[in-house]
Amino acid sequence: MHYELSKGVDKMEWKNLTEYLPVLIPIAIIQLGLMLAALVHAIRHPQSKTGTMAVWIVVIVLLNIIGPVLYFLIGRGEQAEDDYDERS
Repeated sequence: MHYELSKGVDKMEWKNLTEYLPVLIPIAIIQLGLMLAALVHAIRHPQSKTGTMAVWIVVIVLLNIIGPVLYFLIGRGEQAEDDYDERS
């Protein structure tokens, strides 16, 4: 009997979750995109305004959406002028 009760609860929870999927999927895509962009930038540009690259990688990965935003706002180092010359 306990098995049947827990099985019914799981179905109800999944049904409630599917109602929110149109909102959750774009948030998950944005979060993954921000995290990947911040990680790539942190690895390619190890100099930062504050902290070390290792600290920023941990912040980016563990703090979900807030971590990458914090990195881009306060942690991202300035690009050297050589980087701009290579693109021209």
